[in-house]
Amino acid sequence: MRTTSVFGSMSGALGRVFVRPHPDRFDLATPAAEQRALAAGWLFLGVLALIGAGLFSLLLVLARTPHVANWIPGVSLFHVALVVHVDLSVLVWFVSMAGMLWSLNSTGRWVGLGWFALWTTAIGTLLIAVSPFAGGAVPVMSNYVPVLDSPVFLYGLAVFGAGFSLVTLRVFLASERVGLTLDGPDALRFGLKASAVAAAVSLIAMGWSLAEVPRVLEAKRYYELLFWGPGHVIQFGWTLLMLVAWAWLASLSDAPLPLSARIVTLVYGIGLLSVFVAPLIYLQWTVVSVEHQRMMTWLMRFGGGLAILPMVLALGAALIRAREGSAEQQPLRAALWTSLALFCVGGGIGFLIQGSDVRVPAHYHGSIVGVTLALMGLVYALLPRLGFRAPGGRLAVVQPWLYGGGQLLHIVGLVWSGGYGVQRKVAGAGQVLRSTAEVLGMGLMGLGGLIAIVGGIVFVVVVVRCMLGGAKGLVLSR
Repeated sequence: MRTTSVFGSMSGALGRVFVRPHPDRFDLATPAAEQRALAAGWLFLGVLALIGAGLFSLLLVLARTPHVANWIPGVSLFHVALVVHVDLSVLVWFVSMAGMLWSLNSTGRWVGLGWFALWTTAIGTLLIAVSPFAGGAVPVMSNYVPVLDSPVFLYGLAVFGAGFSLVTLRVFLASERVGLTLDGPDALRFGLKASAVAAAVSLIAMGWSLAEVPRVLEAKRYYELLFWGPGHVIQFGWTLLMLVAWAWLASLSDAPLPLSARIVTLVYGIGLLSVFVAPLIYLQWTVVSVEHQRMMTWLMRFGGGLAILPMVLALGAALIRAREGSAEQQPLRAALWTSLALFCVGGGIGFLIQGSDVRVPAHYHGSIVGVTLALMGLVYALLPRLGFRAPGGRLAVVQPWLYGGGQLLHIVGLVWSGGYGVQRKVAGAGQVLRSTAEVLGMGLMGLGGLIAIVGGIVFVVVVVRCMLGGAKGLVLSR
């Protein structure tokens, strides 16, 4: 049975012949047309998720900006908008990018399962996005996966989870094997498989939590406990995707890492080790215990740094020593610089957190946006390989600096305000801004957020223009 595709027929030699990268470069071969079309489908879903997240984030930023918030109708819907924004911009976006990269690293086997996983995930995403308009949506501000306690949202989240499970399963059924030579492509394949292992462990943790957390608990407590374990574990998967993107982009932008493929593979392996500690925590402590929550927090805080620090140092050295890149390499360099800066800032802020003020979102905004910028740069690099036009012009170069710079201002404003005790997950008058310094801090947060929104819009514009300008046609079946 032939596989159904929603993207054009990729004609020409690339549809039949693999493009082999140099073994010393961290690069992957361009796969056959079926895998490329499936990867393009995941990219399309990710772009749609960012568009939806951007619409909701505009309301969020305005609702928290001093004085402006009083003039925004519907500020009372702040928490509803926050739930959908976080789930679209983090959960759906990251799963979509994982699906894209895993598809590019796959063989021609189980392609039908890949398309079924994509459509299942897309249907779940649609239900999540429209759930605020279905009525009766009660926001629950749980960490990692905030929810709307409504049937439409919960059904959508369940369907989305099923799609994520299926695409993760396909990695173990159809991904390219890692060779014994452990060259550059092998290192990237190992990193991508390691991220899939982290995803699988997080899904196991999700099932474990579902079995242990009593459903009779109050909604906030229930969902907080439910997503705490799997939410921590999946962060290792997203971080591994970022580390893969760093090595890949460094090679493609002519700023190669001063590390051998074997060392990079070892770094990815170290990043994966912490994932296997999670089941031990589940075995030792029940999900509802304070010890379980504390150990998962310590695991993420200290476990990930073992792999991240060597890559941060290597990437920083590579970028500093690199010669000026070509016009095609400039967007990739910009994404690398901003990703490195934001991730390091976010990680550093994590050690300043005390209590539940706005320094908490400053921490995860830095870390998450660091991952996002790396994936944005990789999207720019991979667009031509997916059959679309390569990004060009100043917009593609400026976009990472605009998005990253806006997020940096956003984070600085949050850290500033957090030092004065401004609480998280509140808006408008609920923020209780008592001093001029608090107002200025949150004003800086709002300004940075608006700039970052513009940067996100520019990314979507650049990618959509490339997809529309370079697509070879629309084929529903073949």
